[in-house]
Amino acid sequence: MKHFFNRRDSIVTEALDGLLRTTPPGRLARLDTYPDIKVVLRADWDTSKVAVVSGGGAGHEPSHAGFVGRGLLTAAVSGEIFASPSVEAVLTAIRAVTGAPGCLLVVKNYTGDRLNFGLAAERARAEGYRVEMVIVADDIALPDIPQPRGVAGTLFVHKIAGHHAEAGADLATVAAAARAAAADIVSLGVSLSSCSIPGQPFEARLGADEGELGLGIHGEPGVERIALLPAGEIVALMAERLGARLEEGAGHALLINNLGAVPPLEMSLIAEALLASPLGRDVRLVIGPAALMTALNMNGFSLSFLRLDEARAAALASPVEPLAWRPAVPTGEVVVLPAPAAPAADGIAASADATVEAIIRTACATLTGLEEELNRLDARAGDGDTGSTVATGARAIEARLGQLPLADAAATLHAIGAELGTAMGGSSGVLLSIFFTAAAKASSEGEDLPASLGAGLDRMIFYGGATPGARTMVDALAPALAALASGGLAAAAAAATAGAEATRAMATARAGRAAYVGARDLEGSPDPGAVAVARVFEALARR
Repeated sequence: MKHFFNRRDSIVTEALDGLLRTTPPGRLARLDTYPDIKVVLRADWDTSKVAVVSGGGAGHEPSHAGFVGRGLLTAAVSGEIFASPSVEAVLTAIRAVTGAPGCLLVVKNYTGDRLNFGLAAERARAEGYRVEMVIVADDIALPDIPQPRGVAGTLFVHKIAGHHAEAGADLATVAAAARAAAADIVSLGVSLSSCSIPGQPFEARLGADEGELGLGIHGEPGVERIALLPAGEIVALMAERLGARLEEGAGHALLINNLGAVPPLEMSLIAEALLASPLGRDVRLVIGPAALMTALNMNGFSLSFLRLDEARAAALASPVEPLAWRPAVPTGEVVVLPAPAAPAADGIAASADATVEAIIRTACATLTGLEEELNRLDARAGDGDTGSTVATGARAIEARLGQLPLADAAATLHAIGAELGTAMGGSSGVLLSIFFTAAAKASSEGEDLPASLGAGLDRMIFYGGATPGARTMVDALAPALAALASGGLAAAAAAATAGAEATRAMATARAGRAAYVGARDLEGSPDPGAVAVARVFEALARR
């Protein structure tokens, strides 16, 4: 596993300073105790309200420093990666932010965190500070363990405590709300890989077809290994375990946490699978999916549920300052709006024009007859299907001749463009559809045929990106249309033929599939699209 870092011993301090530099000015600061004591705190804090302090090892970003700000944490204390901060670090944070109203410590139930935060609290009390501590033990992966781990459900406690503290509640009220919430949270995680710590060798403990259920946020092994299943089945398994611990029919808040490396696409799919499940029926508010308490680059996610009441719902929904926090969103059904209908057919009936019909038949017969030759030319630079592609389009147009409004040039051009866009396929089908559709618009606005076709060429060049000299059909079409306006079909045919022949000497293509082919494979071979254009103009000139 590869990582971006400078030195192992400076990863955390550099990352914290990066957070500070990219947060709006005036919101965050740090104490001048680097590198041993790493404390991020509110820059505007005046100790007039209860302070809410949390923290733990680094590697869980944006937790915990990312949640420092109005309405959430007052300060966050960071240790090294997956290592609890020291007693002195926690005590320093308490001293920095605690005034007469007191301080609440929110601690995840890991031994190092309990001991270091606990001793810091006792020492702070001895110094005269009012300090309370809430321990969060929300992980249900090991149901019989006397001390469950504290994982991402801790964020519910941060939010509820921060809300009450910001509202001016006293320490007893803030602590009581936090403890009650902590008792009503259940969480469970799953991962498809363990995490990798920068500067340490990575050892994969899971096979290619294995996942891990109930793992910790420090990369600890899960309670069991599971087969690699579709996402819906994994979510259903987690929902079964979580549902056994939830009160059926009670409203819940759900936090969907990315453990670090799950792509947003997959996280949204996971959210849909859960909210569409029976367990999702009781979810009233959802936070995420988002990376909120990660485990470095672990390819997994966790689900946390909190039983709601009116006060908790209000606390979770209240706005906060930290940018890393995701607002709690009420759940609901997917809103589906009717798509706008395609424009109705303009009602132009089929009409006859012997000259136009003869021109179209000649062009279609020419392209159909070139199928094998163009495929052979295309095999030098592409996948050998240019002839088949244009022949398919030609046959489709020929089959519709009796339904075309041949007496109306604009309508005929539009109908040809629509048919090619549907029947021809590939990029050439789209390009020719653009060509005829744009030409139709110009014709409907009063332009003559050469000018209308020129307008179609302009749009084809704009969208396709191929200009003359790029070794495409444009090398024959552009000079042909320029000559058509002044010299008629004979001049157009001569110009198209010269343009197609010029592509023989173009050793480098700048558009289309031939752009990926070396000069040796293109040498001496004309572009098949340009040849097709030239042959059509030659056939029309001979009529």
